[in-house]
Amino acid sequence: MRWFLAAITLLATLTIAQGHGPAQWIQDGRFRNTAGDLCCGERDCRELADADIGITETGYLVKSLKETVPYQEAQPSPDGHYWRCAWGGTRKCFFAPPSAT
Repeated sequence: MRWFLAAITLLATLTIAQGHGPAQWIQDGRFRNTAGDLCCGERDCRELADADIGITETGYLVKSLKETVPYQEAQPSPDGHYWRCAWGGTRKCFFAPPSAT
């Protein structure tokens, strides 16, 4: 019985220690936007498909949202993917692959 309880406790601990998923690096890195706001993490950030992004003269066009993110507001994405973080529907941070421009 002790081994069973120890195994359950270990599994619960490992699940908690895994973090919050693919956007955990944003929260862990305590990234901020140009206004100084924290980008936050898993619940606020989502990965965008490459096909959803267009490169324009003024910035990155997020086609599904009809939103253009000015180049100066984008941060380099360490994992090479596009990410958009928003609170209350308002974009807080945007990450783009360094080779995207």
